[in-house]
Amino acid sequence: MRSARSIKQITLPVSWAELPWGEYYRVALERQLEPWWPKIFGFHLVKVGNLSAEIDTRSCLVSHQINVGSQGQNMDVIADPHYLPFATKSVDACLLAHMLTYSIDPHWLLREVDRIMIDDGWLVISGFNPISLLGLRKVITPIYRRQSCQAQMFSMLRQLDWLRLLNYEVIHHANFHILPWQKSSKRLDNACLSILGCLNVIIARKRTIPLTLNSMRATLLKPKFSNALGAAKNVHRRY
Repeated sequence: MRSARSIKQITLPVSWAELPWGEYYRVALERQLEPWWPKIFGFHLVKVGNLSAEIDTRSCLVSHQINVGSQGQNMDVIADPHYLPFATKSVDACLLAHMLTYSIDPHWLLREVDRIMIDDGWLVISGFNPISLLGLRKVITPIYRRQSCQAQMFSMLRQLDWLRLLNYEVIHHANFHILPWQKSSKRLDNACLSILGCLNVIIARKRTIPLTLNSMRATLLKPKFSNALGAAKNVHRRY
């Protein structure tokens, strides 16, 4: 797995309002997640980071929701997201709103989240799409140096590959919000243009049984009836 560890200093935003067009991003992400919250259930939902804490999750069926981050007034628990202070397999759902984007070690963060997730737990991830207006430096040179564009941008395929290695089943993934400087529009966020969306979202579930079975192991586990049938034939002939 190719390393995604950042060699440069990355500052995690304290709110969506700190990002250029950040409020548009937040509203667009909430609209994408709105139909999914009623499907997520359990006892504990952990929202990691300041951006996750500001996402409206009131329609989620999980009653106990915890905001975790290294700083911020909205935090219930102050802790480094790379070292979450929760027991192994104790969390039913986890929201990482742009946390991989601003993490110095996304792989480490994902493994730490995976550690605290229960089997069949829900993981929600969002980030910036490199195949978009934000990702095209030449097109947006005047605004590229602004903070949102300095963030790490991981392609959808790369993120899906990380999740599959951790044995997560991807339930839903999408790109959306084509024009970063405008409010999200259903007319623009259609199937044809969605690949160019500035934001992406992934909803996945942690599985215990490998999604891809080993062919050699499957062959060894097959019941062998040939010997038993041969023995039955010989017994029949004797009588």
